[in-house]
Amino acid sequence: MDAIHRFAKPLLRRPRAIIAFEGWGDACEAASGAANYLIGVLDAGEPFAVIDPEEFFDFQAHRPTVSIGDGETRRLSWPTTRFHAVSLPEDDRDLIIVTGDEPSYRWKTFGRHVTQVLCDNDVEDVILLGAFIGQVAHTQQVPVIGVATDPALVIRNGLLTSEYEGPTGIVGVVVEACREAGIPALALWAATPHYLAANPNPKAMLALATRATSILQVAADYAELETVTDEYMGRVNAALEASEEFSEYVTKLEQIEPTPDSLESGAAEGLVTEIEDYLRYNQ
Repeated sequence: MDAIHRFAKPLLRRPRAIIAFEGWGDACEAASGAANYLIGVLDAGEPFAVIDPEEFFDFQAHRPTVSIGDGETRRLSWPTTRFHAVSLPEDDRDLIIVTGDEPSYRWKTFGRHVTQVLCDNDVEDVILLGAFIGQVAHTQQVPVIGVATDPALVIRNGLLTSEYEGPTGIVGVVVEACREAGIPALALWAATPHYLAANPNPKAMLALATRATSILQVAADYAELETVTDEYMGRVNAALEASEEFSEYVTKLEQIEPTPDSLESGAAEGLVTEIEDYLRYNQ
């Protein structure tokens, strides 16, 4: 049985794609949050295709969710990879947004399924979103590192470059699948403050969403996300003012030049706990 379930064939003009997965490469929900915001603000609608999770997920780690009303099961939701079509009538090109969870098994096959749907719909360019925990201050502009099928894409878009070697996630696998399929792909990785790692980070979501749409030349309304970001920054800054230790630590981080090497996570466990508690009880 084909793992790709196609519900419709969208009529898209030279589409581009934005892809984000929850899981290992989605620190502070920055990548998935950015993609889901774009789905909402661009009126993407229901998925036109999904990848069935049966072959790719450990359901004890990624359990389905159930909603129950009046003692009756109303809905069972599985960790499905979803493909949304976005019509952009004011542009000469349309968009596909892909969201889902990082799978447990058969990553190479999964990546090829993703690119199969992209190829079926003649996608010309792909941007993948990711985020990691880094040694960066929340007061600074969110650093964004680029990794691409062609290094020229990183340079042309003014992104930080990376010499990282080590474990990777599904984003890296899908970039390689795009390379195999001949689709130019660029992964944008946002660095999020390690001392705020326990909370969703709307500032990083905004940075990823705006950078991706700028590169793809897609217009989107960010007013709602900007408001949420301002509120979030206000709460974090209140914690900054309430703690001299926190304030001094952030000042030291602000003095570090943001490079791929300097963004590696630092150790401040006690301070992290203090800030997490403040934000948790000051929602």
